[in-house]
Amino acid sequence: MPSAKPLRIASVNTNGVRAAYRKGMGDWLATRDVDILAIQEVRASLDDLEGLLGPDWNILHDAATAKGRAGVALASRKAASIHRVELGAEEFDSAGRWLEADYEVNGRLVTVVSTYVHSGETDTPKQVEKYKFLDAMLKRMPELTTHSPLAVVLGDLNVGHRTLDIKNWRGNKKHAGFLPEEREYFDRILGAEGTADYNAGGGLGWIDVGRKWAGEVEGPYTWWSQRGQAFDNDTGWRLDYQLASPELAASVTDYAVDRAAAYDQRWSDHSPVVVDYAI
Repeated sequence: MPSAKPLRIASVNTNGVRAAYRKGMGDWLATRDVDILAIQEVRASLDDLEGLLGPDWNILHDAATAKGRAGVALASRKAASIHRVELGAEEFDSAGRWLEADYEVNGRLVTVVSTYVHSGETDTPKQVEKYKFLDAMLKRMPELTTHSPLAVVLGDLNVGHRTLDIKNWRGNKKHAGFLPEEREYFDRILGAEGTADYNAGGGLGWIDVGRKWAGEVEGPYTWWSQRGQAFDNDTGWRLDYQLASPELAASVTDYAVDRAAAYDQRWSDHSPVVVDYAI
């Protein structure tokens, strides 16, 4: 990885990487000078990823148990020193949803996690699985910062933490993605909204880079429904995060959501989140 510039880490839910490439993902990636790319909802094989990204990328992939579902990947210019995919109890199926890797950057160890949290569905077994996954995340995240003070958990976390994170939050208070129980998990990670330690080392000590950078404003949203005029009206949700350890968060020099210029230029229903870290 280049040492003359910050480490650029991008994350995106592709909603199927093969379809995303057919619609223009490769053109976006070719212009963004990304060092580490985290992908969620890969829905493809490692061979597919290698064929699409090409030989300049070192690719790690964890497929879902059910073929054609979920799937997470990390692609980097420099190979990882080690990677891990286990999350939670042995009987818990986290396949295709959690991929950790260690990278050496300017003599420092940086741990990057690409994760895809379940979307859930209120009062169904899908929501139970979502809570199991979030419980496992909460247990693992303190271990990550013990392993490396430079760590980032990024991806589609499928929860809007605050009212600022969802345009139509009033209409979604009883829907998965904005349930009080889900939002409380983020309180435990980042500190509770309205408290002095929110996003300032509270909770488990992690920092929501997007909110820290954007400030107290609506959005910037990262997902819009494909139905109706949601994208054109910017009626979105901020579901895609980069949650960084305090030391890594302190090194951020730029944050961007690469929102498409128009609806017909989108290659996923999510937009990439791109962050520069000066390590």
